[in-house]
Amino acid sequence: MYCVNCGVKLSDTEKRCPLCQTVVCHPDFPPRTAEPLYPEGLGPGPQLNSLMMQFIITTAYLLAISVSLVCDLQIGGGITWAGYVIGGLLLSYVVIILPLWFPKPNPVIFVPCDFAAAGLYLLYINLATGGRWFLSFAFPVTGFIGLLITTVIVLRRYISRGRLYVFGGAILALAAFMPVLELLLSITFPSVGFIGWYLYPLIALGLLGGLLLFLAICRPARHSMARKFFI
Repeated sequence: MYCVNCGVKLSDTEKRCPLCQTVVCHPDFPPRTAEPLYPEGLGPGPQLNSLMMQFIITTAYLLAISVSLVCDLQIGGGITWAGYVIGGLLLSYVVIILPLWFPKPNPVIFVPCDFAAAGLYLLYINLATGGRWFLSFAFPVTGFIGLLITTVIVLRRYISRGRLYVFGGAILALAAFMPVLELLLSITFPSVGFIGWYLYPLIALGLLGGLLLFLAICRPARHSMARKFFI
């Protein structure tokens, strides 16, 4: 069965086209019935409780942290490599598992927390290795990217329109940060030097951001792109 308006293929039990919402069954005739998706008695079984799954995953994380710590203390006589393992596990837990504990996690809250956790992990690595790259490189780069992504999420969550303006402006801001990124890299690691590689991502990101802003401003071009690419 096909939709009489847009021609999309439909199942026999559809009452409205999911693409254009056109009524596909005549109201004077009862809708046809289709074969069940699963044979009787062979449907999907009961799903595991999400809270129990999160508890199991958390227990696995705690076990991995404990094993790493004990092995490092017994073999190395102190905390050497275990700190990196524990930090990586905690970072992955904050980014992936922690939001699952909440019914509707708010990305406006969790995304800054994720970048803060990443910054703390980088700070630990910097202190553990005796490096001097955190304040001059890792902190400003992580802070800028975290602020940029958080801004995009806030605007998209609380402003229903203007997504092309938001994404286009974010990409242009990222393009403008490319010279700063190479400058920070050359200051932190003098052996690398300032060679001007920032021009390539700056041009590419600038063209992409400019295209999005052009589509946001020019309605005919935006509608033409939407018809061709279904966006």
